[in-house]
Amino acid sequence: MAALDFGVGMKSDGYNVFVLGPTGSGRTSMTRAVLEQTAKTRPTPSDWCYVYNFDDPRKPKALELPAGSACCLRDEMDELIEDLDRELTRAFESEEYTQRRDEILKEFRDERGKQLQELEKEVQASGFAIGRGPAGFLVAPTKDGEVLTPQEYAALSDEEREALDKRREELQEKLGEILREGQRKEKTTREQVKALDREVAQFAIGHLIDEIVGRYKDFPRVAEHLEQVRRDLIENVAAARDGGEEEGEQKPPHGPFGGQSGSPYQLPPYERYKVNVLLTCSEGEGAPVVFEPNPTLDNLTGEIEHSTSMGALVTNFMMIKPGALHRANGGYLIIEADTVLRRPFAWEALKRALKNKEVKAETLQDQLRFMSIVTLAPESIPLNVKVVLIGSAYMYYLLYAYDDDFRKLFKVRADFGQLVNSDAATTLAYAQFVATQCRRDGLPHFKANAVARIVEFGMRQVEDQGKLTTRMADVADLVRESVYWAEQDGVTKAIDAKYVDKAIEQSVWRSNRYEERLVELMTEGVFVVNVEGEAIGEINGLSILQLGDFTLGKPSRISAKAFAGHGGVINIDREAKLTGRIHDKGALTLAGFLGDRFAQKNPIKCSITVSFEQLYEEVEGDSASSTELYCILSALSGTPIKQGWAVTGSVNQMGEVQAIGGVNRKIEGFFGICKAKGLTGDQGVIIPESNVRHLMLNDEVVQAVKDHQFRICAVKTIEEGIELLTGKKAGVRGEDGEYPEGTIYRLVADRLSAWSEAERGEEKRDNGNNGEGADGQVVKAPVKRRKSVK
Repeated sequence: MAALDFGVGMKSDGYNVFVLGPTGSGRTSMTRAVLEQTAKTRPTPSDWCYVYNFDDPRKPKALELPAGSACCLRDEMDELIEDLDRELTRAFESEEYTQRRDEILKEFRDERGKQLQELEKEVQASGFAIGRGPAGFLVAPTKDGEVLTPQEYAALSDEEREALDKRREELQEKLGEILREGQRKEKTTREQVKALDREVAQFAIGHLIDEIVGRYKDFPRVAEHLEQVRRDLIENVAAARDGGEEEGEQKPPHGPFGGQSGSPYQLPPYERYKVNVLLTCSEGEGAPVVFEPNPTLDNLTGEIEHSTSMGALVTNFMMIKPGALHRANGGYLIIEADTVLRRPFAWEALKRALKNKEVKAETLQDQLRFMSIVTLAPESIPLNVKVVLIGSAYMYYLLYAYDDDFRKLFKVRADFGQLVNSDAATTLAYAQFVATQCRRDGLPHFKANAVARIVEFGMRQVEDQGKLTTRMADVADLVRESVYWAEQDGVTKAIDAKYVDKAIEQSVWRSNRYEERLVELMTEGVFVVNVEGEAIGEINGLSILQLGDFTLGKPSRISAKAFAGHGGVINIDREAKLTGRIHDKGALTLAGFLGDRFAQKNPIKCSITVSFEQLYEEVEGDSASSTELYCILSALSGTPIKQGWAVTGSVNQMGEVQAIGGVNRKIEGFFGICKAKGLTGDQGVIIPESNVRHLMLNDEVVQAVKDHQFRICAVKTIEEGIELLTGKKAGVRGEDGEYPEGTIYRLVADRLSAWSEAERGEEKRDNGNNGEGADGQVVKAPVKRRKSVK
């Protein structure tokens, strides 16, 4: 919590937070609660919106506004568009406008008509006429008021034709000059009409835009955009009046729809004046806290949508959609680490945004580029966000080791542990959690004894009497399931402890089909596990199997055989490659213990084989190393072991029994076999003394111990354990280096000495057959070949 508070409060770059911890530990809910509480005290971030870029329509502009203002600007611009259409229609349909425009056009038409009439009189007086041909107006000779035919023109003399051509050229030149002058005046007239349109538009709509500009005069970029809207509207008022270019009309190079003629970024009339609100916050609500459950590239950085138009994909600035980084800008973004790492390009985009302190819309299509499509390049938005990644410790260390950017960007590690100390404060917190869960889900509350059972459940989950689990999701599930079983009995008020017990029992029962079948096979003798009598070199070992969320204890028979030889300790499972590295280490440790106890004077010359009987899966872990050692000592000494005992615990080379995991499930697993075969009172489990604090056994085992039907003994050393298993003293080496008569260690030492003496005797007999002759030469005895014996 302190690390989380530090990361949230740190303003410097790179102090983003990685929350690591096991699933169900409340890391996500706790993180959100802390951030939401902190966010209330932080300033509300600015609004952001995209608007049309009149200079380059492909690159929409981003505008920053105070919190809550972007929607106001959008609504005002939408209202402005409606007012513009109404006011422009009214202004351009007025009699005053019509009269002024007609005056301009009439002056042009009258002057042009007068020039053409004067020219036409001159042409007629010269014997010509003005007609229209494929290339425009032309002057042609006439006779008796009719244009000469080609035949009539050819019948003229050369002098007549030359005179006609000369005069025709003069008249044609005058006609051309009049037409060119008319075009110049027509252009001037159009400019005069446009000027009139601009004047009328400015008068009609100027006050509307002035009102909006006045409200945003303190925001230069907004005011500049509004002025561009004014200029664009006035310059292209004809298009705004007509709703777009008329068919056949040439589009201006920088017309009302943005780009050049034929540009894919063109928009319908008035659309370019709209505002695309990307991010808005209510003033005073604090900083945003965003949890993104699906952090794809588009969901993180936003996307640019497309629509189809006549078979083509088109887009505009109104189709830019925000991502989680936009929504969390100015606040906090929570992402699950493993989820974002599995999304293509998302992790790199997140790091790029944090490093560059800006976010821009990116899509998967931009990264893959299977085909080229028309799209936009929106202006980047400055990014000020605190990112909180949530994941496992393994994920954190993996990123820290292999991603250099991760070290720079996520400098704060908030490590949620799996357990807390069990004291008055945490016990009260458990009770408060139960009460909160009941209020939140509308459940009946729990009695004190029921809460106490839930606290014990928290201890059992971590197998420690002094600790409580922080996997509050499991505790919440137990609360809900306890209420369910209470409701089956018609209890709708206070929940008693017996329903908590039933919920735990039913949870186990729903998952223990394999365990029941295993007990059945052991009871039937398919898997051999002896729980009565005595045997040399045989012992019951304990292991655990993890089946999803269910863990079961599995007894296994371990056997050992000792005989003369030089093989040392041979682990059959290891030789068959059925063991893991930790198990192999435990097995190799046994040689160190045996050497310390029995090879101080003479080397150990024997072979010892150890095996897990009926083992068909891989064995890992060193929790059976003490069990194997007991079995070896039994085989070496010839002393039987009481089969009613099962043993667990690792051992070091000094013979100290060390703690192991899963002690409760191991004990309960062996108890289940003993119960199925019949409890005798001579059965039990030997555990390391350091595991006593981890005992959180179920009520059935506890009651059997109280009734002296089952025993649990804790030992510190191998000597204590072998004495319990055999009923004989282990023995302590005296000053002469020998163990006392009748002890286990003396029996082992004597047997090892006997094997060693037997081997030395064999070597002497072999060497005795070699001697020196009278002349001092060595006489070699004939070599005896030994027959192999099956």
